[in-house]
Amino acid sequence: MKQFTVTGGTQLRCKSWRQEALLRLLENVLAVGEAPEKLIVYAAMGKAARDWASHDAIVDALKTMTDDYTLIVQSGKPIGLLKTHAQAPLVIMANCNMVGQWAKAEIFYELEKKGLICWGGLTAGDWQYIGSQGVIQGTYEIFSRIAEQSFNHDLRGRFILTAGLGGMGGAQPLAGTMAGAAILCVEAQKDSLQKRLDIGYLQRHTDNLDEALQWIQAAVAAREPLSVGLLGNAAEVYPELVRRNITPDIVTDQTSAHDLVYGYIPKNLSMEEIRRLREHDHAALMAASLDSIRGHVSAMLAFKERGAVVFDNGNLIRTHAFNAGVKEAFDIPIFTEAFLRPLFCRAVGPFRWVALSNDPQDIAVIDDYILQRFHDNAIVTNWIRTARDKIPFEGLPARIAWLGHLDRTALAVAVNGMVAEGRLKAPVAFTRDHLDAGAMAHPNIMTENMRDGSDAVADWPLINAMVNCASGADLVAIHSGGGGYSGYMTSAGVTVVADGTPEAERRLTLSLTNDTGLGVMRYADAGYPEALDEAVQKGLHYIRLN
Repeated sequence: MKQFTVTGGTQLRCKSWRQEALLRLLENVLAVGEAPEKLIVYAAMGKAARDWASHDAIVDALKTMTDDYTLIVQSGKPIGLLKTHAQAPLVIMANCNMVGQWAKAEIFYELEKKGLICWGGLTAGDWQYIGSQGVIQGTYEIFSRIAEQSFNHDLRGRFILTAGLGGMGGAQPLAGTMAGAAILCVEAQKDSLQKRLDIGYLQRHTDNLDEALQWIQAAVAAREPLSVGLLGNAAEVYPELVRRNITPDIVTDQTSAHDLVYGYIPKNLSMEEIRRLREHDHAALMAASLDSIRGHVSAMLAFKERGAVVFDNGNLIRTHAFNAGVKEAFDIPIFTEAFLRPLFCRAVGPFRWVALSNDPQDIAVIDDYILQRFHDNAIVTNWIRTARDKIPFEGLPARIAWLGHLDRTALAVAVNGMVAEGRLKAPVAFTRDHLDAGAMAHPNIMTENMRDGSDAVADWPLINAMVNCASGADLVAIHSGGGGYSGYMTSAGVTVVADGTPEAERRLTLSLTNDTGLGVMRYADAGYPEALDEAVQKGLHYIRLN
């Protein structure tokens, strides 16, 4: 069996640290991926490369190219090297972008079977995924905002119900206990549940609902945090809890509901039957998934009616439920609008960095710097202290923190200086989630109910990618949805390497400052007062016409 490991140390296989960094990040997303033997990183179909021949050719190109060339990648397939210049991006990629009227799930599946396209997910295809940690802080911040808004800042003695323990949903149990709650996570696939147990994100597991509820109820009564994984199907468990008149305090879902064929697991079908339908009858499987989602979301609405805080965690489940006849599905709010939009207005979002040395001590040094440099930022300092105590590393040691405009730049430039001074053992790669202020158009998630009605305007992520190219970032990507996400979103990703050189400082300063600056401008343009204030406070040259 092929082994997926990460490379550390200071020995280079490439011409410079810029290429070596991207190669290590590619290795890393497979090392922490859900099905790396299939090149799948997360979300059922989010792939690091189109196929193994493409993967190997990407690796060869990274090993042989010099700084004055740019590698072009089209939906996970390397197309060629173009002569550019030493300050241009090393890699430019576009993954899964289909013309509007053709951006549909059935067309995606046809193209994917022909080997003409692959879905890069958000951070899979551009080699930016860092394991479940990349999602944990976002989930933790959501729970923290709910605690602040609805439970007097305290989730001790509260019951969270959710589902899905895959590459994205697997962050939920640890985030829940970090917030102080008792959290029940329903998962239909034993392997996914076991992985969260193995890495320490999940404390207990069972296939018996009564046993799971006994554990949760005891933890709630004792006001103690606890995470329980229940092997079962959410489309059966959620309605059963409604029938029993059990109402959790908080309810969400992070199953792979975005993909009705390769992601969501409908009830009343064995995995053998599902595999057969995936091969031979997509229409029947999609119908079965929609039928299950109908009951799944109807139960979530019942919990909401009974007083639970219920929200969509960004997996498109409300959209599919609505299409299946649940006309009240959008009564459930999306997490971004309900809890996080004031942060995005100031370009505060999921920023991350990866220690290319593969030495956790490098992350510890950066943690110490952050606690000193951002001592007055409660969100960041609380998170860093909690994360270093409770979050195990997966693959290359990495950290995430919700930093905003200019703060990201300040951190990256300081780290570049640490590399130059030898305080860190190797360079550090900086990147972020695609769910960032100026980087995503998704009318059912990131940009739902925008103040000016610009929910579906996809210009912003396209501009974001072009701005990052103009700023000299090391890797720039434009992604659109694949599978069940086809036609629903467009986003952009960026990676910049701090290798200790003056040239890296220039790339970091321009890329990270302009990346977040555009995010503030995007929300200022939509009329959000917080963004307008941020633009004034930070001296952004935003052109206001009204």
